[in-house]
Amino acid sequence: MHASHGVPVDPEKQVTVCCGSTEAMISTLLAVCNAGDEVVVFEPYYENYGPDSILSGAKPRFVKLRPPIEPNGEWNFDERELRAAFHKHTKAIIVNTPNNPTGKVFTRPELELIRDLCVEFDVLAITDEIYEHILYDGTKHISMASLDGMQDRTITINGMSKTYSVTGWRVGWTIAPPRITDAIRKVHDFLTVGAPAPLQEAGASALSLPESYYTQLAEGYRRRRDRLLPVLEETGFRCFLPRGAYYVMTDISSFGYSDDLAFSKYLVSEIGVAAVPGSSFYRDPRDGARQVRFAFCKRDDTLDEAAKRLRKVRPASAVGR
Repeated sequence: MHASHGVPVDPEKQVTVCCGSTEAMISTLLAVCNAGDEVVVFEPYYENYGPDSILSGAKPRFVKLRPPIEPNGEWNFDERELRAAFHKHTKAIIVNTPNNPTGKVFTRPELELIRDLCVEFDVLAITDEIYEHILYDGTKHISMASLDGMQDRTITINGMSKTYSVTGWRVGWTIAPPRITDAIRKVHDFLTVGAPAPLQEAGASALSLPESYYTQLAEGYRRRRDRLLPVLEETGFRCFLPRGAYYVMTDISSFGYSDDLAFSKYLVSEIGVAAVPGSSFYRDPRDGARQVRFAFCKRDDTLDEAAKRLRKVRPASAVGR
């Protein structure tokens, strides 16, 4: 954090190592939320955020990210809608940037707006920055804790899984002010006790890798993105260009299926390609009924085989659906 974002961190007082960023999120919410609190969540959202808020006794308050209208545009939110979500019961806002599932990378003006609302309403920012090194097209990741006025009200969540391709290791962490860290550590201790010590040592070694590693990591995923997107587009998907992470959200309206579940089932059973139904990322399934998400964190030969299969996709009218 200090080297990459200029944020000094005392590891003895501010860092809690958890069993992955998933546990870090629920430990954080359990540590800071009480019954009657609300947590602001941008949707579409990583599936755990809503249930985690509920498990912590809080109520999730959703604010929509709207897909771009123009080709290569950005997912955006309505400033008035976001402001309306903040009030006296708001305890925290979850900001996932780069974002899963959209690939959106929040800009400095967007983060500064969120910062201003957090300060005005005395709200915590819980940031999931697990994809911070997977960026494209010159996009820059800005850590919320680096903004003026946010170091003492931000809990930064990160982990090993995406940057170092070790999703099964379950080693993540929180960085938070000491008083909040004390609470997170108590919850973490009763949830999982501790992440595997040998894997923590390996993770510490990985964190010392040179900058060239992260450059090559992002470039490798950029090539995979650019390998898959043209195939999806020529097949009939409307793709929303991701600026970060390794997913692409698509619009499936042109295929004429009843909803995302029917289309995803057709893809798996008839085409042999798996996608995540868009409805799983929304509070109201209808909001994602015309979307599916693909992941391109695969070997080149796997992506090439997927491309060959995807070219066989047919509209619902052609397959009797």
